[in-house]
Amino acid sequence: MTDTGFLLKGLIIGFSIAAPVGPIGILCIRRTLAQGRASGLVSGLGAATADAIYGAIAAFGLTFATSFLVSQEAWFRLIGGAFLCYLGLRTFLARPAEETSPSTGNGLLGAYASTFVLTITNPLTILSFAAVFAGLGIGGAKGDQLSAAVLVLGVFAGSALWWLALSGGISLFRARFSLRELRWVNRVSGVVIAGFGLLALLSL
Repeated sequence: MTDTGFLLKGLIIGFSIAAPVGPIGILCIRRTLAQGRASGLVSGLGAATADAIYGAIAAFGLTFATSFLVSQEAWFRLIGGAFLCYLGLRTFLARPAEETSPSTGNGLLGAYASTFVLTITNPLTILSFAAVFAGLGIGGAKGDQLSAAVLVLGVFAGSALWWLALSGGISLFRARFSLRELRWVNRVSGVVIAGFGLLALLSL
């Protein structure tokens, strides 16, 4: 397979793994509505970075890293679940602004870091990548460092493309939301995010 083929397959894999709506998607939507497109996009890029890291571990065949991460799954679930509960509570109690107040500097860094932590504390993601790579018959990339790197680049780009589309699409509807509706967005988002956190904690 050519490097272009690995790049295209990486794009498809990254996009497909990022697309299912979960706590990160809810956070991205809510932040886009409350703080603008940049905050939503940066939140997504934090998740895309973590996806790329797990994709790299799978693509380069780092089995020792996979084994370690999976063996520590309980601790990761505890950290991720507690963090989700915290973010859910903050989101539920947040007061919507009358106008979008774009995040800058530390705000964007915090948005990026929070979704990176949430995604990286789900080590089962690496098993998803390994299964998809094997299913598509591209597990052999681990024997070719350049092809593996191109594959990982494609995963990051595909994931980032999804978050760009999501934040861009949601930002178009921001003006249609009243303060009352935004308040309900915060409440529903907070409950859903905290719910994911509780499920993670209960699964321990």
